[in-house]
Amino acid sequence: MTTQKAFKQRIRTRMEKTGESYTAARAQLLPAPEPEYAPQTSDEAVVRNTGRPYRDWFALLDEWGAAGRPHGEIAAWLSGQFGIPGWWCQNVTVEYERARGLRPPRGDRDGTHSVSASRTVAVPVERLFEAFVDRWPELRRRTARPSRSARFDWEDGGTRVNVGFTAKDAAKSTVAVSHERIADAGTAERLKEMWRGRLTELKQELEADGKP
Repeated sequence: MTTQKAFKQRIRTRMEKTGESYTAARAQLLPAPEPEYAPQTSDEAVVRNTGRPYRDWFALLDEWGAAGRPHGEIAAWLSGQFGIPGWWCQNVTVEYERARGLRPPRGDRDGTHSVSASRTVAVPVERLFEAFVDRWPELRRRTARPSRSARFDWEDGGTRVNVGFTAKDAAKSTVAVSHERIADAGTAERLKEMWRGRLTELKQELEADGKP
């Protein structure tokens, strides 16, 4: 029996059991549609910071053969070929891997986890960068590009924190944190809530002090 005939037989069997019409029985037996993929960062933000929306980056990565390459190689290619900021290289790479089913929604390709948080603050990007980079003793700076990005080792020595800074206008900017290489989902959830709280406190403090 062909697959189509077998499916029709399943429909008729259900109709006999439930009294449903052919259309209703068929609808119940069809597989649920795959949920539409939605990036965690808006297309508006990625266009502003990289010059292209996700669909264009994904098409370029497909053409290059990124689906068969490791994460670090993809991010390095984006940086070398297009010169986009380091944090956004990571962002586009992660979203590509999620869109192509290479990375689970709440995990990384190597089995670890990552979390992210961001806030828009009503201060210039230079002020936001300065307030963030030396604020927390758990962060040990590895590299930094003033007012653009910074990379840190976390106090546990095994996880990394990548941070991107974006000027929205002369008096407003965004900080986006990605905490990576987290061993388990429970720790990831705790760190996600921590970063949300810390960025909220930073925003409130900077906007309250009135300094340009």
